[in-house]
Order: sequence, then C-alpha cells, then structure tokens
Amino acid sequence: QVQLVESGGGLVQAGGSLKLSCAASGRTFSSYVMGWFRQAPGKERECVAAVNRSGSNTNYADSVKGRFTISRDNAKNTVHLQMNSLRPEDTAVYYCAAARRSGIPTATYEYEYWGQGTQVTVSS
Repeated sequence: QVQLVESGGGLVQAGGSLKLSCAASGRTFSSYVMGWFRQAPGKERECVAAVNRSGSNTNYADSVKGRFTISRDNAKNTVHLQMNSLRPEDTAVYYCAAARRSGIPTATYEYEYWGQGTQVTVSS
C-alpha cells in the first residue's frame, strides 16, 4: 500500500510558476507508475502528466505540453510537477496518484492510490 501527500499548491498570477511535490510512503515506490491529475469545478478529473517506474518515459496532456514537467526521485520516494507559464484555465485541485501497472496509464480507473489534493489557483 502507498500513502501519498501533495504539497506546493497556492495562488499565482498568470504566467507564473509553481512546483508541486508528492511524497510517498512505503518501500516499493519504484514499482509504481506515478501520475498528476487535476479536477476543476464541474469538470472531470484528468491526467496532466505521468511518468513510468524508472522515470525514463513521460506522458503529458496536450494542454500542458511544453509548460509542465513531471519528474521522480525513487531514492527519495518523491514525484514532482514543475508548472510554468501558468494560465487561469490551469486552476484546479491537483492530485498525485500511483498505479501498479506497466506502461504509462492516464485513465483515473487505472490508478489505485490517491493523495488528498492540493489547490492551484491562477489569477488573470
């Protein structure tokens, strides 16, 4: 079992940057694909970025390509989401999630463990 705790959310102006972090418990962190999801009010939860177990491959939603970067440190049981050039439409609750699967899944049902979420608000 994995417990996930996100941090780093907050309020930022459009064009600014934030870095989200997710700390995972357990000794099998490297066995999990890690993803960052977001959910805005009235919208479905969507995957914005995911990284495979080793950190060698990533997957991004089209809406964040070139602006967001996902990375992981298996030695420290952490995964990060660097968000640059933020836009008001990036405003959402951001969740860290873990999946014991191959490849780089992006569907919510493929992820077994979730953090509590952290709010990101981008003002115009």
